[in-house]
Amino acid sequence: MDAEKSLSAEEVLAELFCRRPELDACRQAIEDAYELLLACFSHGSKLLVCGNGGSASDSEHIVGELMKSFRFRRPVDPAFSAAYLERNGEAAPGWLEGALPAISLVSQTSLSTAFANDETGVGAFAQQVLGYGRTGDVLMCISTSGDAANAVEAAKVARALGMRVVSLTGKDGSALSRISDACVQVPETETFKVQELHLPVYHALCAALEAALF
Repeated sequence: MDAEKSLSAEEVLAELFCRRPELDACRQAIEDAYELLLACFSHGSKLLVCGNGGSASDSEHIVGELMKSFRFRRPVDPAFSAAYLERNGEAAPGWLEGALPAISLVSQTSLSTAFANDETGVGAFAQQVLGYGRTGDVLMCISTSGDAANAVEAAKVARALGMRVVSLTGKDGSALSRISDACVQVPETETFKVQELHLPVYHALCAALEAALF
């Protein structure tokens, strides 16, 4: 929480393209992803996130930025504060912060390993989407190739549930690019370079959502 002044969501995204001009090629997809996520959270729905390897770490990172204050202090909902006082006879603790509900599917170690052992590792994320996902939720798949089989299967389940799918991939066409509602195909193909561009994209999305909703 070190920003000097409050920025609007539009200013956050504009700043991204100024800092990382190579991402201008993805401008429309990034803006589409933002709009899908904004609608999701505005209607009280949640985000599920998945990825493998370095993208698994990115999944955790995104959830960390959404579930607590990121660039600015987030107040809790006044209705929650009133309910807390009524039911507990004291004010809500000041350390509680506004949250955007997000779950990293890579964190569910016991479930995912049990499912991989009993059924198939390809379906571990898909099984979680089936259990957690509801119409109106968004699934974010992060895959540098765009072809990670477990992410693709998760996206198929999400579509069947009436969820929207946002993906972060590399620049080439992929299975995820063909089935996502918004696919940010950053202009790199080598794995670590794709990952280096995913980070500013999802940081900007998280910051823009925070600016819009808090």
